[in-house]
Amino acid sequence: MRTYLALSRSTHGVIDIAMPGFAALLWLGRFPAWDVLAVALVTALAGYTAIYALNDLVGVEVDREKFAGSGPNAGYSVEASDLRYPIARGKLGFGRGLAWFSVWYLIALAGAWWLNPWLLVVVLAAPILEIVYCLLFKVTWWRVVVSGVVKSLGAIAAVLVVVPEPSLPWLGLMTAWIMAWEIGGQNVPADWNDVEEDRRVGARTIPLVFGPRVAGTVVLVSLVVTVALSLCLPVMSPLDLGLAYRLAAFAAGFFLLLVPGYRLFRSHDGRRAARLFDRASLYPLAMLVIITVFVLLA
Repeated sequence: MRTYLALSRSTHGVIDIAMPGFAALLWLGRFPAWDVLAVALVTALAGYTAIYALNDLVGVEVDREKFAGSGPNAGYSVEASDLRYPIARGKLGFGRGLAWFSVWYLIALAGAWWLNPWLLVVVLAAPILEIVYCLLFKVTWWRVVVSGVVKSLGAIAAVLVVVPEPSLPWLGLMTAWIMAWEIGGQNVPADWNDVEEDRRVGARTIPLVFGPRVAGTVVLVSLVVTVALSLCLPVMSPLDLGLAYRLAAFAAGFFLLLVPGYRLFRSHDGRRAARLFDRASLYPLAMLVIITVFVLLA
């Protein structure tokens, strides 16, 4: 079982559920009905489990190239595991991995249909975009945009569960916020941490194509945008989220994003990229805790 959990990066997948949880509470302003909440949690878990497994399935050949050298650099702790990339390392058969993905993906499809049939569009788009993201690894650094869209799909789905006809401009604002966080706090730092192995296999990532100075600027600007947009999110909530909420949101962004992001910008140290990745991974969880407190106090 540990091998399958490593395939789906279970620790990161569970943490990622915080983002759609935050989105749902922000837009609804209260907890949904318990049956909806239970099905939504199972569906979100199934979706993230499936998509992370798909990432390894599609990227198996590249991962094998990485292991032909010294192997991937663990670097960050959120995804650190002695069983990382189990298919590429021969610890799990491709067929078994495909079956694991298929079961969880079918669960996600069934849950999406029950919650809101329109969610099927999101659930069907996710694996297509993830495949595109993986295939662009050696083609273009623009894959970071695809990654940002994929990460935003969970929150978009959550909003569609609680608000069947959301405001498109506000939905776009939330998507931009998530994309900025994903690019500056997750994707570029992860690529920075893996820069040596990626260079060996001919990857086209921002740290490799443009170097540490530009990569550091992209990270810092993206994180500043993330924190700035987070202060605008209350406009889409029925809750009265005033100064106290904005101070809490700013504090979460400052300590989990801006501080480690600025340190990376100044030092260009790959180890700081890994630390930023870990800190930024906790940002959705921090935002979920904050909105939960305000829901309970309402």
